Amino acid sequence: MKEWIGTTDVSIGVPTVVSIGKFDGEHKGHQKIFSTMLRIAEEKGLKTAVFTFGTPPSAVVEGNFRPQINTNAERRERLRDAGIEYIVEYPFTPEIASMSGEDFVRDILIGKMNMKAIVAGPDCAFGRNRSGSADLLRRMGPECGFLPVIIEKEKDGDRDISSTYIREELQNGNVEKANTLLGAVYSVEGVITHGNGIGRSRLGFPTVNLDVPAGKLLPRFGVYATEVVFGNGVSVRGITNVGENPTVSEDRLNHRVRIETFLLDFSGDVYGEKICIRFFRFLRPERKFGSLEELRTQIAKDIAYMQHS
Repeated sequence: MKEWIGTTDVSIGVPTVVSIGKFDGEHKGHQKIFSTMLRIAEEKGLKTAVFTFGTPPSAVVEGNFRPQINTNAERRERLRDAGIEYIVEYPFTPEIASMSGEDFVRDILIGKMNMKAIVAGPDCAFGRNRSGSADLLRRMGPECGFLPVIIEKEKDGDRDISSTYIREELQNGNVEKANTLLGAVYSVEGVITHGNGIGRSRLGFPTVNLDVPAGKLLPRFGVYATEVVFGNGVSVRGITNVGENPTVSEDRLNHRVRIETFLLDFSGDVYGEKICIRFFRFLRPERKFGSLEELRTQIAKDIAYMQHS
């Protein structure tokens, strides 16, 4: 049983082990939480459930929407892959914004999600003015009949593994480091669309273009060694440019961000297909070339490098 609930009408009829958070990226720290939840679920005969928000609270309260490592759809897919059976993406309403941490535990986690156990990190915070905490969970557990399990955060050296840390690495182009922290490969999913045709008609290197998913955090503008996975499971190595294509004036002037990939050793009509682009290595920064001929020469060098690496 795997269910997504995207409204305030939450009523889980079976006892659950719960965790709460944004779960952006589903990194190694999150994976530690999920594995603990699965163990408790098996030991105590519970179902696994995650509580998150469809829109980050900071975007509603402060008007500060930050692009996310994973879109909501990607987050759902990864939570399901992790074995989470109930995924609650609760709307961030004025009512829940004004709810105290204690009321949130009683009314939402116990009342709506049928919580019998909760797994959280030591710095968890929820409720109005972040009044909910690990200490509150420890205090309320015996009184309300649920098991609070507080686990230590995963570390990378002396730094906590967090979504903020991963965002920093992606924005610096360090996808290899980001992938290590994620315990997975950073990727972008979408449908292949028609581009401006310059790759095929004027450069001699046909490419596939992907619309940037709304709210998706992209890595530093530049060129990357990638792998493109099609819906049928076939994967092809690629060279992907993320940015505004500054050599092509109409993209640069319109500040249009595009994801454009040359597929190595592949041909065929793939427009309209859904693909996943997996990022492995930063090759070079995006820059404006003096001419299309200079750009063509650089692309040929990128391809030769990939074919011999």
